[in-house]
Amino acid sequence: MKVDKYVKGAVRQFAYWFAHGTIGGNLLSGIDYLEDIQEESSFAEAAFIVFMNHLKYDETGVTNYKEAEFRAAQYVRSYCDPSYTVEPPFEPWETEGDPVSSENWNR
Repeated sequence: MKVDKYVKGAVRQFAYWFAHGTIGGNLLSGIDYLEDIQEESSFAEAAFIVFMNHLKYDETGVTNYKEAEFRAAQYVRSYCDPSYTVEPPFEPWETEGDPVSSENWNR
């Protein structure tokens, strides 16, 4: 079973914008989170977790790309700017990562 092409496209686009420091539009204006990746890369992993946990799709493609991107940007902003208040606050399901299948890890 392969990942849906629209999900792959959404992840590719998010990764591209994340790597260029341009996710979240004005929410991250003036925040250079790319500099922080060299010091602490786990927040980048967490941002992708938030993005993926929000991403929804149906037979027509991804249905909420901007919402998923915005929530990930809120996570990055809260990491880089402790005075920022995430609204609504993150719920546990938004920030919980999933494991890689241990049976297929080395294939």
